[in-house]
Amino acid sequence: MTPQSSFMILAPIDPRKEVELRSLLASMNLEPGVVNPQNSIIPFGKLKKLHFARIVILKDDTLNDVAAYGLKPVNYPIYLTFLGDVDGDREVFLADLVAHYSAGLKQIFSHCEGFTADKHLLGWIKTKSAPPAAAYVNWVGRTVQQVDEEEALHQALESYIQQESETLRSMRPRDIHKMLCRFVEDEGCAGRLKLTNPEPTPLGWRFRNLLNLIGIPLLVVLASPLLLIYLPLFIVLLRRRETTDPVIAPRVNAEHADLLASLEDHDVTNQFSALGSLKPGLFRLSTIAFVLLVIDYTARHLFNRGRLARVSTIQFARWVFLDGGKRVIFTSNYDGSLDSYMDDFINKVGFGLNVVFSNGLGYPRTNWLVLDGAQDEQKFKNFLRRHQLPTQVWYNAHPGLTALDKRRNMLIREGLEASTMNDSEMQAWLALF
Repeated sequence: MTPQSSFMILAPIDPRKEVELRSLLASMNLEPGVVNPQNSIIPFGKLKKLHFARIVILKDDTLNDVAAYGLKPVNYPIYLTFLGDVDGDREVFLADLVAHYSAGLKQIFSHCEGFTADKHLLGWIKTKSAPPAAAYVNWVGRTVQQVDEEEALHQALESYIQQESETLRSMRPRDIHKMLCRFVEDEGCAGRLKLTNPEPTPLGWRFRNLLNLIGIPLLVVLASPLLLIYLPLFIVLLRRRETTDPVIAPRVNAEHADLLASLEDHDVTNQFSALGSLKPGLFRLSTIAFVLLVIDYTARHLFNRGRLARVSTIQFARWVFLDGGKRVIFTSNYDGSLDSYMDDFINKVGFGLNVVFSNGLGYPRTNWLVLDGAQDEQKFKNFLRRHQLPTQVWYNAHPGLTALDKRRNMLIREGLEASTMNDSEMQAWLALF
């Protein structure tokens, strides 16, 4: 199995070059919201281990919200961020990216403060890396190559079934399975289909994953006496803040809403990028740090086979702390429209939204951390939309394929390769077509 990893490069933009940078990034698209996968700057389509990538200008228009706490706004830099989700080790991917496309990368990063053409590019990128506090992968181990090959298999079988529909209609399920297996074998021998066996799981990744699996619960157990002592104080502090923290969730202005809408729904999968400040104080920072630790742990070891809790529409997601823990950026690649995406979360795991996002400044009022909050649907949607950023460049290696499509294709392959299936399993497999 080849596990997935992510990278994120974060660098302040030279204010004098922001307009020029926006023009350069726009040139990488066929139209707003639709990248040219073979663009001359970074031809994402040639990067065979890249699932998703985006380039976003992090310009936060909600910084004045801290005035609700009697604080002066901090003049944070406007950042450029380039992030992606890849097969295998991120360091190997970045080294390969720099080796082949350094000219385009330098063209982009030349708009950042302190970057010069004579910089050692890979070394500079490493100094600007921002690790996730939590990350989610829909199906750990499913590679770009696997998705490509299994979609080709699905398309070939669908075409063959339509072509042979009269013959197949009179056959028993088990005989249909044998006929389809013979077809796939013949197509493979002819070189028209390829189903590559997975690579061995890297020992280093296995060791780190095992260490995380055991180490995090062990640390929690060791810290449990302190956590129990802190719990009553936590409840008091939480309730005090929940009843007094200001809610800032006005309707999003039409210009911002129209810009975001113009970048969405060009495909069955969409991107989401949101940036916001945490509520002031160590209490909220420590709370969300612990929550994200739990999310990262469960995403690694429990929710790594097609679902994040009860939600199956997210393909990749991450949370990253910025500016010393003062702000957080959340990014995801999800299936369907933004409204259906938010409704999915509200209806299935609204408590989870509250636990995470209620630590953000202006979030709808919660009750005991898990109640209310996102249940005030309109305020929640206003809050998220207000913090959402337009994504200047977004790449998806598999347009037209949802997470459920990828899972269907994988099950089709598994059914072909299965040595035995009972009658009910055979019927379920044929129902995939």
